[in-house]
Amino acid sequence: MEKTLVIIKPGAIKRGLVGEVIHRFERKGLQLCGIKMLQLTDEILAEHYAHLVQKPFFKRIKDSMMITPVIVCCWKGLDAVHIVHEMAGKTNGREAALGTIRGDFSVSSQENIVHTSDSVENANEELARFFTDAEIFEFDQVGLSGLYANDEI
Repeated sequence: MEKTLVIIKPGAIKRGLVGEVIHRFERKGLQLCGIKMLQLTDEILAEHYAHLVQKPFFKRIKDSMMITPVIVCCWKGLDAVHIVHEMAGKTNGREAALGTIRGDFSVSSQENIVHTSDSVENANEELARFFTDAEIFEFDQVGLSGLYANDEI
């Protein structure tokens, strides 16, 4: 099963949406395998958003991501990267479909509640950036047989 990263951003923390975000992924049937709160630094943001460092809006991203600590989560499930990314919705909350996390809780391209990995490769890199192996846990998920067909797991 795949694992993927979700960062619950400062805007969600300030608005008291942490439980709602986690609840949505749990209701979908994904398994929470790691979670912690941390304060992002210039260094980690430059690494995480390396593809955006030279963009004129990078300072806005950095400033926004450092307003409060963030919560980083590792979620696991079949096709978890795709599922989580789709559940988040389009980056710009004004364009995100209703029913998605951003579509329901965001009206901004920056203050858009969550960051999600967009590929399996990026998920692996991002999880390694924010978690040690000892911080990601493997355990049996109750009700797994009710989530997947016998030949899927």
